[in-house]
Amino acid sequence: MTSLPAVTHSARAGRGQRRSGAGGVGAAMAECSGLQFVSPYAFEAMQKVDVVRLAALSDPELRLLLPCLVRMALCAPADQSQSWAQDKKLILRLLSGVEAVNSIVALLSVDFHALEQDASKEQQLRHKLGGGSGESILVSQLQHGLTLEFEHSDSPRRLRLVLSELLAIMNKVSESNGEFFLKSSELFESPVYLEEAADVLCILQAELPSLLPIVDVAEALLHVKNGAWFLCLLVANVPDSFNEVCRGLIKNGERQDEESVGGRRRTEALRHLCKMNPSQALRVRGMVVEECHLPGLGVALTLDHTKNESPDDGVSDLVCFVSGLLLGTNAKVRTWFGTFIRNGQQRKRDNISSVLWQMRRQLLLELMGILPTVRSTHIVEEADVDMEPNVSVYSGLKEEHVVKASALLRLYCALMGIAGLKPTDEEAEQLLQLMTSRPPATPAGVRFVSLSFCMLLAFSTLVSTPEQEQLMVMWLSWMIKEEAYFESISGVSASFGEMLLLVAMYFHSNQLSAIIDLVCSTLGMKIVIKPSSLSRMKTIFTQEIFTEQVVTAHAVRVPVTGNLSANITGFLPIHCIYQLLKSRSFTKHKVSIKDWIYRQLCETTTPLHPQLLPLIDVYINSILTPASKSNPEATNQPVTEQEILNVFQGLSGVNPNFCSQESGMQHDLCMWFYVQGENTRLTQRYSITTQLLVLYYVLSYEEALLANTKILAAMQKKPKSYSSALMDQIPIKYLIRQAQGLQQELGGLHSALLRLLATNYPHLCIVEDWICEEQITGTDVLLRRMLLTNIAKNHSPKQLQEAFSMLPGNHTQLMQILEHLTLLSAGELIPYAEVLTSNMNRLLNAGVPRRILQTVNKLWMVLNTVMPRRLWVMTVNALQPSVKIVRQQKYTQNDLMIDPLIVLRCDQRVHRSPPLMDITLHMLNGYLLASKAYLNSHLKETAEQDIRPSQNNAMGPEAPEVTREELKNALLAAQDSAAVQILLEICLPTEEEKAQSSNTHSLLKSVHSTTGPKSPELEEEDSLLCNLREVQCLICCLLHQMYIADPNIVKLVHFQGYPCELLALTVAGIPSMHICLDFIPELIAQPELEKQIFAIQLLSFLCIQYALPKSLSVARLAINVMGTLLTVLTQSKRYAFFMPTLPCLVSFCQAFPPLYEDIMSLLIQIGQVCASDVATQTRDFDPIITRLQQLKEKPLEVSGLCKDSSNKSFSRDIASMDPDVRLCQCVENTIIEIINMSVSGV
Repeated sequence: MTSLPAVTHSARAGRGQRRSGAGGVGAAMAECSGLQFVSPYAFEAMQKVDVVRLAALSDPELRLLLPCLVRMALCAPADQSQSWAQDKKLILRLLSGVEAVNSIVALLSVDFHALEQDASKEQQLRHKLGGGSGESILVSQLQHGLTLEFEHSDSPRRLRLVLSELLAIMNKVSESNGEFFLKSSELFESPVYLEEAADVLCILQAELPSLLPIVDVAEALLHVKNGAWFLCLLVANVPDSFNEVCRGLIKNGERQDEESVGGRRRTEALRHLCKMNPSQALRVRGMVVEECHLPGLGVALTLDHTKNESPDDGVSDLVCFVSGLLLGTNAKVRTWFGTFIRNGQQRKRDNISSVLWQMRRQLLLELMGILPTVRSTHIVEEADVDMEPNVSVYSGLKEEHVVKASALLRLYCALMGIAGLKPTDEEAEQLLQLMTSRPPATPAGVRFVSLSFCMLLAFSTLVSTPEQEQLMVMWLSWMIKEEAYFESISGVSASFGEMLLLVAMYFHSNQLSAIIDLVCSTLGMKIVIKPSSLSRMKTIFTQEIFTEQVVTAHAVRVPVTGNLSANITGFLPIHCIYQLLKSRSFTKHKVSIKDWIYRQLCETTTPLHPQLLPLIDVYINSILTPASKSNPEATNQPVTEQEILNVFQGLSGVNPNFCSQESGMQHDLCMWFYVQGENTRLTQRYSITTQLLVLYYVLSYEEALLANTKILAAMQKKPKSYSSALMDQIPIKYLIRQAQGLQQELGGLHSALLRLLATNYPHLCIVEDWICEEQITGTDVLLRRMLLTNIAKNHSPKQLQEAFSMLPGNHTQLMQILEHLTLLSAGELIPYAEVLTSNMNRLLNAGVPRRILQTVNKLWMVLNTVMPRRLWVMTVNALQPSVKIVRQQKYTQNDLMIDPLIVLRCDQRVHRSPPLMDITLHMLNGYLLASKAYLNSHLKETAEQDIRPSQNNAMGPEAPEVTREELKNALLAAQDSAAVQILLEICLPTEEEKAQSSNTHSLLKSVHSTTGPKSPELEEEDSLLCNLREVQCLICCLLHQMYIADPNIVKLVHFQGYPCELLALTVAGIPSMHICLDFIPELIAQPELEKQIFAIQLLSFLCIQYALPKSLSVARLAINVMGTLLTVLTQSKRYAFFMPTLPCLVSFCQAFPPLYEDIMSLLIQIGQVCASDVATQTRDFDPIITRLQQLKEKPLEVSGLCKDSSNKSFSRDIASMDPDVRLCQCVENTIIEIINMSVSGV
């Protein structure tokens, strides 16, 4: 390296005047006073290597950057571009003539490799001998002090002196374990050699970066005098290390910097760095929050940034920053900064120099800056104000200051409530002045008043003098007076008047915790409020402002919120009414609230407001439950049936009495208009939200009424229940379908309605119906709608009726209309329901195409999704036998719920029409469920019979309830079992079907005898292609559902028994028949011989269908029982028992071969018993016994012989009617079947 050419100093004269405002930032610490710091202008020039801006620097500023500029000029650059070559020439020209450049060049000429090796050896020596050793390899014994040695030394020795001192400090820092110390060093304290020492420091760090990491060097400089100045110079000469150094200092810093000298020095050093590079100050502040270290630095940087901001009316950065720390979601940050506030208040030293004091002073200045200019705490009478209207004692808050004022209020709430800040008298006075300001009537003004009110409740200590208390009372009175004006002008539905009313209600009911929750939710923060601090406010509210009667009377006059939805936030009239209902204030003061609630329900829309469902629940409770036992009449009035009916008609110009229970067709037309309102000239008055809420009210009311029947009966009070006529006219299923598509907007209303339906209307919650609805609302429907022509739309119910009347001779027109109707939606099909159901009896005639039947079934299922209850009644009446139709015997909904079996008393031809049988089974399942719900509700409605005193009742008061419950269960069980038995009877073929089947088989047999053998596939296909088999499948599906829903039905039906011909069908067609394995041992144990026979026959089919270990054990039990019965039964009973059960042993052997030995022994034993009974007779029985023994001992040899001989012996002995002989022949045939089955491997 060579020295740079010198130039005269006059060439640089006036360079500092080329830029205005480029002076250094003055140091705040006393030790750095008078030192020249790097200016933001110079740092930015170094960071961007802007040679033009560097040339504009003054000599003192340029002197601080020489180490980097000299290295930049002398070292080989990585950038070989022409532009950098020109910039390098400019840098050389800039450095020429500066005397200090030569010394820096000399520093760069040292052998840094050897220097690094010596430094490493010294580090090892220090580590070996201990940190306090005076031995040094870098520097020999000093003759004088460090300062004199530095002055008299050449460049290599200067490097060694500084490096040795720096390494000593770094070693001591690493050994201090976080304890701060201040190292006295002449080299870093002498003002004469500060610049030369800084040059050496920068060169050392640049040339030995591995030995001297810049973060470690920065940490060491904090422990020497003038460390902040050295640190700024070091970073300015390595500008790319700014973020690294700042993050390292912050990461190694204290959690609370104001508590220690080290923390304050670290904060001040980082503050100087940020003044040098202000563009990164907010990023450094982000590092502080991220690490949760040095909170004072974060506040100081914010204060510096706030001072540099242009003053405006917006929320300052200081307010935003501190609010974000205390009100953010990070609990760790909130606790960390709260500790900073608390500790700052506890320090005994002068608070004026602390960052916390500066922050509080700045916040107070901002607060005072937005206060009204004309303001006085002097209270004047209203008459004085009226006399001098031009003099406003209560000057209003400016509109441009309202948002900032709200932000300041929330910040002070957070500081006092979360961080524990104790306001000074001045702060408390100014806060009270701001809180009792009167903002303009804007949404922001409404928000400000709400915050001020809640802050008064949360921090009542701000009001300490009688004058301040009177000021607060007058401000509250102003709130009450101006609430309506604010709501009308600002356009905000949720005004502060409702909050006042709500707080007054809470005070009257002494619900202080609810007030605390209200305050916290309004302020948006969780703060600790002692209930005792609200005592004075409670007195003011309950005695001076709002008495309970005033609150109740005022609440009813409050207008309902129009188009109430979840989009309207804040505190609304509905919150006040809810609280008053909950505290029973309306009933206590005899104020009717029914009309208000009804109007509010009618003024709702989506998304559903979350307070509506709780309001309905508490309203229902106030209707049914008296406010006190002493006054059972103190209840609210329920909504009338006419008002409910008006909501569900939802049409203007329609007579409310149009829909009546007597006129079924009118009811359907009303529903049609209801669904198709958009296609008519009539408009719908109420929203779907209102209709769903009223439906929820009606269902909840009925459920609550049933649940409280006993309590109400004990109080001799019986509220009126809504009539079944009203419930029949509410399109429940349609409304539930609408709610299903609006689940996101309805919140929990849809699930609540489903719960009520499942409890009170289970027949409207059938799983198959929901699946069917999913199928008719998919993409296929959209495709079908594309095929819907105008001709299809124009088909009227009258045309459909005419097509049905032509059915005996013309099927085409009816088929065409029905196919077009399948393209319509469920709502559009409602007008055709009456015609469709009334003509179902025509479909029972012979010759009706199957396609018509299937299409009618499809249309019926679609209609079932919107009007199931009415559709079922019409269908049941239409399918009655012709005798009842002639008599015009019409069943009602109530008739069918009381006796669901009416559904099965239909025309016998329905039993062999699978599409219509499917409809019948669907209705039967629904009415069975409806009957259960009906009987349960009836039991609860008549619960007063259980609590009537009975003097003659010796069983106690609990007996009647148990008896009635058991009777109800017995009735339901009998009803279900009767339905199952009737369905099983339908599965039996009639005599005509049996005859037709036998004729068909004989004919096919004769045909195939000439053409060839008949394949099993054709035989199976012939047996399956019949209506009976399809009906059997439908019935088996329903029985399976019933068995799964209530397994007790399975046990009851099989204990009753049914024809054994159906066992093969039920076991194979009902998957849940395996349940029978649980109770077959109990059935076998019954004393009746018929039940034992039925159990064994059932078990034989179950063993084939379910060859399980459980089946094996039950089969073994059955064999043992048969062996036992053989020894105890008389001859006649033995014959009656074993003749039908012996063939079952073949199935046992087929399912479980290990039972072969036991079964063969049983069969031989049966034969021997029979032989012994006829031993006294003259008949020779030995041949049969001999054959049985041979079959048991040599089955394979004798089996073929027995096939031929058995027929001969059977023909010879068949004439004998002796039961034992016939039983023996049955035993022989059973053994032969078992042998043949085992031989063939079946």
